[in-house]
Amino acid sequence: MKASIKISALFLLLVSFTLTTNAQKSSEEDAIKAVLEKETKAFVEIDYKTWSDTWAHVPYAFWSLADTTDVNSFSGWDVIDASFAEYFKSSKPSVAKIDRTWHYIKVFGNAAYVRFTQNVSDDIMRPGQAQVRVLEKIKGQWKIVCVTVIAIEKDNKPKL
Repeated sequence: MKASIKISALFLLLVSFTLTTNAQKSSEEDAIKAVLEKETKAFVEIDYKTWSDTWAHVPYAFWSLADTTDVNSFSGWDVIDASFAEYFKSSKPSVAKIDRTWHYIKVFGNAAYVRFTQNVSDDIMRPGQAQVRVLEKIKGQWKIVCVTVIAIEKDNKPKL
């Protein structure tokens, strides 16, 4: 009898731990998705302050894009910030429909790797995109550290 009570208690403890761990994982993934959705929306709507707030302002930040016309990359927050200054000054806000398919989110303590595909429908003819993001949790907030974007065909093949 005592053995079955101990086994039952251990089982309940294990189930409770598993549920708590899964809830924490889901909460972190939701927070990460919210940051990425906020960053994309701010970029399309030409909201520099919000866009900037989603990034880690660190020297190891990195941004890159490859499409049929060019390949660009910027290393370090100061360079990324300066490189997008003209975009935020001269572009007009757009109302866009953003469709995203999440493929993978892996949290490593205070870091996360995210892979997704995205289609932005607005007045600019943007191709679909395969994206990889790396985020870091800084002072309790997820911040973008790395953005890699590759333009894709509708069948999800890169356009390079």
